[in-house]
Amino acid sequence: MASIDYKNALVAENREQIESHVREILRLIGEDVDREGLLDTPARVTRMYEEIFAGYAADPREVLGVTFDEQHEELVIIKDIIYYSQCEHHMAPFFGKVHVGYLPSGKVAGLSKFARLVDVVTRKLQVQERITSEIADILFDVLKPHGVMVVVEGEHMCMCARGVKKYGSQTVTSAVRGSFRKDSTLRSEFLSLLK
Repeated sequence: MASIDYKNALVAENREQIESHVREILRLIGEDVDREGLLDTPARVTRMYEEIFAGYAADPREVLGVTFDEQHEELVIIKDIIYYSQCEHHMAPFFGKVHVGYLPSGKVAGLSKFARLVDVVTRKLQVQERITSEIADILFDVLKPHGVMVVVEGEHMCMCARGVKKYGSQTVTSAVRGSFRKDSTLRSEFLSLLK
């Protein structure tokens, strides 16, 4: 999580309770919580939660930071932004790539801010459909571009490692706002440039 320099403070504040609950879950699934390999597991899980749930610690609209006046009004694409998230239905990991295209209308954001936005939106309990819409809505609201299109690819452990066990299956979601919604040629240009 190199692009995020904060952690979930609520986890830190509730460290003792979380560790106790993790220990109890381990016991309830049949583990010997006193065996050497598990002694520090509750603390490790809690530290992990500080990182993987860091998205609760920031306002995603603020992470875009300062925007710049730039009269570029042609398609801008930021692709292959890697993300990791946790399915809110099973608390199982899912991960993949986010691709963003937008048509600026006089304002642009620094390119690293797009990766930061993806981290903030995905570092909490989520579903892929919501991630896709949230990123599109935030970019459309903050940057006020002519249009935004977001495509998210994901591999879900709740589908690959349990349940139907369909290893390697990908879920692809998209969200379109503004001119991307009205202009199929623009959508096609964005999708062709992703390949």
